[in-house]
Amino acid sequence: MDGRLSLGVLERGVCSQPTPSCADLSSPPAGLEGDKMSIIKFEFNPKVGIDNPALTLTEDTDGEGVGEPRFYLLTKESTETFGFCLHEELGCQGHVIRQIELGGVAQRRGLQDGDRLLQVNGHFVDHMDHLRVVQKIKASGNQVLLAVLDGDSYESAKALGRDLSQMLPEDIRPRLCHVTRDKSGFGFSVSCPEGTKGTFQLSVLQDGPADRAGVPPGCWLLELNGDSVKSYSHTQLTRKLKQSGNKVTLLVASSAVEEFYRLRGLRVTAALADTSRLPFKVRELHLVKGPAGYGFLLKEDDCSSGGVGQFLWDVDVGLPAEQAGMREGDRVLAVNGESIEGLDHEQTVHRIRAREDQVTLLVIDPAGDEFYHSIGLSPLQFFEDSDPASGSCTPSLPSRSGSPAPCDVEVAPKGPVSWLMAAANSIEIIQSQRQEEHTKLCQAF
Repeated sequence: MDGRLSLGVLERGVCSQPTPSCADLSSPPAGLEGDKMSIIKFEFNPKVGIDNPALTLTEDTDGEGVGEPRFYLLTKESTETFGFCLHEELGCQGHVIRQIELGGVAQRRGLQDGDRLLQVNGHFVDHMDHLRVVQKIKASGNQVLLAVLDGDSYESAKALGRDLSQMLPEDIRPRLCHVTRDKSGFGFSVSCPEGTKGTFQLSVLQDGPADRAGVPPGCWLLELNGDSVKSYSHTQLTRKLKQSGNKVTLLVASSAVEEFYRLRGLRVTAALADTSRLPFKVRELHLVKGPAGYGFLLKEDDCSSGGVGQFLWDVDVGLPAEQAGMREGDRVLAVNGESIEGLDHEQTVHRIRAREDQVTLLVIDPAGDEFYHSIGLSPLQFFEDSDPASGSCTPSLPSRSGSPAPCDVEVAPKGPVSWLMAAANSIEIIQSQRQEEHTKLCQAF
């Protein structure tokens, strides 16, 4: 599990089938957080039928052998991996789960060899390029929600021409909303069953601040300013809201979303949230070098988090950097589709210079940087890259071929340390001698 992307070899037309793990998976391991509905046992009496009224038998009109997707919330420590590899294999369709580490996070939760990955944090990925899926998982940090389908069901569904996206819930993400108070207040009220803690439902004033921020009526409050409200009484929550000043960040879920996670024994966190309504966005800048260079200064400086980051300054008017939308004070998150986590100033400059006359940067402004730090999440985690099918440009992994070419980037003095600002690791590409014959993409997590 060295966190590297490798290009290996497969025999023509043969789907690799590694020896399954010798672990006994006949009973669910301790701490399983997957779809608990799939492991509950029911007694069947042919005279009276199924003893669970919620479970019914229906005729499979679409063909035999197509099971249901399973959901797993994987949570790891910063020093460990998720314990599986994601493969793209010759002769196999889809993104294939392989090499599940015995005793690792994935194996303990119930992920199985040969499962096909359908969703990452609520995003359908079956149609995506392998590297894009890898980037989505890496950007998730230490927690990721995966939806998978067993290999046999996946192949059967494909053979039947089924739309796999239709097998999944339409929207299973909670919502992260940033509400700014006006003269009438925040625009929502909170109700709670008497004598209980942590159960808060919101009533939203139409066209009020909360409504404009995307808070859905009747939703359930899960977190306030990055902290869980599970242990709060109504009085404590009211006090926290008053202490929030003029702005408050809410993690909320509709009744359907709350039920989805509760029935599967999954914890809802901000890392899984839909952030499309937040005012803070990661921006993608594509720069093509002009005769006078790119026209910006890259400087290593202190961050609001207490660490060190790479910032953009001295943006020259009329040059490519300004034309691409660069603003002074922006912090660089990624270069050419790769996070700069763990890179110092010189290494970041090297990444920018890796292409002769162009570079793609992911950046965030100071207000957005401070916001994501306040809730303990990386802004990269919520960046929605463009789908190539739409004709938009998606940042790709940089080529390692050739030597770095010089470009006009000014280098400012280097700070004492580099700031770890996202959970993704740099991806190393290894090429086999027989790559021109057959290839297999795989990535360890």
